[in-house]
Amino acid sequence: MMSAALPVREARGQRPDPTAVLSSAPVSHLVSVPAAAVLGGVRDWWARRAEAVGLDGLWLDVRWAVAADPPQLDLPDVPPATLAGTAEEIGQAYVSALPDQERSKHGRHYTPRPLADELWAMAKRSMGWKRPRPLDGCVLDPACGAGALLLPVLRDHLGAAARVDAQLALNALPNFIMGVDNDPAAAWLGSVLLASEMLPVLARTERARRRPLPALIRHGDGLAPVTNPVRIVIMNPPYGRVRLGAQERARFADSLYGHANLYGLFMAAALESLGSEGVLAALVPTSFLAGRYFENLRAVLAKHASLREIAFVADRSGSFSGVLQETCLATFSRAKVRKVTVASINGRVSQVAKLASPRVKGPWLLPRRPDDAPVAAAAIRLPQTLASTGWKISTGPLVWNRRKADLGDSPGTSRLRVLWAADIDGGVIHRDRARDNARFLTLRGNDEQVMVLDQPAVLIQRTTAPEQNRRLVAVHLSADVLAEWGGRIVVENHVNVARPVAESAALSAEALNRLFATDTVDRVLRCLSGSVAVSAYELETLPLPCDEVLTQWSLLRGNAFNEAVAAVYRPVG
Repeated sequence: MMSAALPVREARGQRPDPTAVLSSAPVSHLVSVPAAAVLGGVRDWWARRAEAVGLDGLWLDVRWAVAADPPQLDLPDVPPATLAGTAEEIGQAYVSALPDQERSKHGRHYTPRPLADELWAMAKRSMGWKRPRPLDGCVLDPACGAGALLLPVLRDHLGAAARVDAQLALNALPNFIMGVDNDPAAAWLGSVLLASEMLPVLARTERARRRPLPALIRHGDGLAPVTNPVRIVIMNPPYGRVRLGAQERARFADSLYGHANLYGLFMAAALESLGSEGVLAALVPTSFLAGRYFENLRAVLAKHASLREIAFVADRSGSFSGVLQETCLATFSRAKVRKVTVASINGRVSQVAKLASPRVKGPWLLPRRPDDAPVAAAAIRLPQTLASTGWKISTGPLVWNRRKADLGDSPGTSRLRVLWAADIDGGVIHRDRARDNARFLTLRGNDEQVMVLDQPAVLIQRTTAPEQNRRLVAVHLSADVLAEWGGRIVVENHVNVARPVAESAALSAEALNRLFATDTVDRVLRCLSGSVAVSAYELETLPLPCDEVLTQWSLLRGNAFNEAVAAVYRPVG
């Protein structure tokens, strides 16, 4: 499913031909000319690194010194890039040189060193390690790219294991560190970068005992089941929707709901790979913390590997620029965990809170800021949700770009007014002039049953901008306002529609709208999701107090109402 189309030359037990030239090898749609130039520059970079630690002769030739065959890249004559810097910097240069379409399609973003170091530190804390020590089991990165996450693992292990017998430590590395990637060029480059960290240890080894350095990364499918359980899975997997065959869907059935996302599959496969005392450490989007599509994955994680630590990446510049999704570092442990440590990363790591472990069902409430920690702690303990109080949230049914031919600027027979997300800015319903060219929809087929809203409701914007002060932008579509719009409207799909499912709903529409307008509930929503999108599912799972408290809220107005809400979600003492 995930194999790349680059051939890898089989060594068949022999060292590669020392006269082969990496940069003159078949072109692949996955490798750009700039990326090939980076690969071509690795030979000189390696020679300088090896010479700097006192090695000479064949050890200066990467094709001899590392037991990994370079991929055959069928490219024209590409001048090799002049490379300088650390192993991390060379890996980042390669990933940055890949075509934008390739990086976007497969979610390929090189992990910056501070995040790689912190994720490994979190993994060590999950294992109870307080100082560097040799690994006691295998560490696997199933989507390792050029090996950024394995570099701190290797450094720690060699620092502790090579003190006694350097050559033995090098020979044993394949038992302790393993990487897989479906880009053969990245797999080769990653093996070389990891091997460059072994050079000082190799230089301390007697000449007669020196052997080619092991290749710790192989080209392959990181989702393939592993033969032997591993101690730690550490990863920054690709993300994006993917279609699964029947066999794959059956394998991941317990963790899937609707469409599959690659990073969710990698998290599920990682659980399969872990031993009885294993740890999963992952840099992933935070969308798995909420949303219906990850509901089953959360249940599987809660059952088989408790969330131990989570650190939200507040600064997504650099390698993560342009990524709108909130990102986090998270560790999960086979051992049961009572408290989850929550932190924020914005240049440095700052602890936010320690909270009770998330529930198996529903989204996981986790604060992104220290002042939201009491909000999350209080919300977790509340007895019901918006859905259980008698409210149903749905998404506006009109997908405008599928009905362009039916949209127009004037009323007519079988035409209804369309309410757009822009019409509810500022907490009041108004007519946004920019939408007047598509103000009316001609009803066809079964539109009368599925498109028409003819009852009062609360309307909530589905998408907000990252810079907005509020995530919850809601209005009350009262009977009077609905009558002003003709008594029947069509709502487009960037708007959520909240309607009571019974007359006995504990909160009235007017009270629910005021609740959405409070700063407190806006902060609760931010603990549910760091996304700019506001989903119907998350709104339905909004934690609420008992009906008696909701009835009391309905009798209050102004500051008294806001203070009563804050007292429930921000208790004093």
